[in-house]
Amino acid sequence: MSAPLIETENLGLTYNGRQVLHHVDFAIQGGEIVTIVGPNGSGKSSFLKCLIGAVQPTEGHIRRKPGLRMGYVPQKLHLDQAFPMSVDRFLRLAAKSTASERAAMLKRVGVSDASGWQMAALSGGQLQRVLLAHALIGKPELLVLDEAAQGLDQPAVAGFYRLIEDVRRKLHCAILMVSHDLHVVMSASDRVICLNGHVCCEGTPTVVSEAPEYQRLFGHGTEGALALYQHHHDHDHDHAGHSHG
Repeated sequence: MSAPLIETENLGLTYNGRQVLHHVDFAIQGGEIVTIVGPNGSGKSSFLKCLIGAVQPTEGHIRRKPGLRMGYVPQKLHLDQAFPMSVDRFLRLAAKSTASERAAMLKRVGVSDASGWQMAALSGGQLQRVLLAHALIGKPELLVLDEAAQGLDQPAVAGFYRLIEDVRRKLHCAILMVSHDLHVVMSASDRVICLNGHVCCEGTPTVVSEAPEYQRLFGHGTEGALALYQHHHDHDHDHAGHSHG
């Protein structure tokens, strides 16, 4: 195997006197899709922020591939409603790009006519797609998504994850995502990591969904959820034309 894009060794984070993360060992390879699941308050967002360099861990090491290009889609972007910014200007902040590259990226994420729109006027689904375009415009080797579909309705969530799978096929980037949409991520991931301050269990989706630690946190319903996803997935493909978030 080639060297990982990013890896952590014995990573720990203490925040306001509370130990949020301890002894987290993690690595992700090029092209891999890895999903982190865990209960609220389990340190998932904090872990991603350590990886992208927004938060400094209090112990352990993070090694990144030299020159690693990362794109990040946050849970929410708090926009000042009074602050005018067009979608095109927001994309220009992300990376050097031409107008045609930005237009092509907006088309790829499914909001092709959004260039002149105001960021503050976007719907939830539109905003997530623009944030995804912002993360992708710098051609990342690793795309990091922090519950990027949170707050979207079910068809929009399904559409968003289909978009992510499509992006990965075309751009060949690795994807690391935190998600609550278990049935969706279970089918899309190469590897699932169950995090609750530390790594409780990890492995292929099937292995993790059968692990006692996972079932203690999430119950036993995951096989049903996997089957449900398959059904939805087939169903959604019939209605793919209608799911504009």
